Amino acid sequence: MITILARRVHDLAHRDDGMSTVEYAIGTVAAAAFAAVLYTVVSGESVVTALTDLVTRALSTTF
Repeated sequence: MITILARRVHDLAHRDDGMSTVEYAIGTVAAAAFAAVLYTVVSGESVVTALTDLVTRALSTTF
């Protein structure tokens, strides 16, 4: 009886069923959250102004 119970506990502890699906789901949610945060930061007024000034300065430089 103990051998059967020990084998069952071992099998349950080392099972990987569905592991990759959960990892992909968590990765997808994390990527979407990161994209939302990045979009919020980049579309902020201060970042848009800084990038516009940088591009304007780069295009108006004389050589």
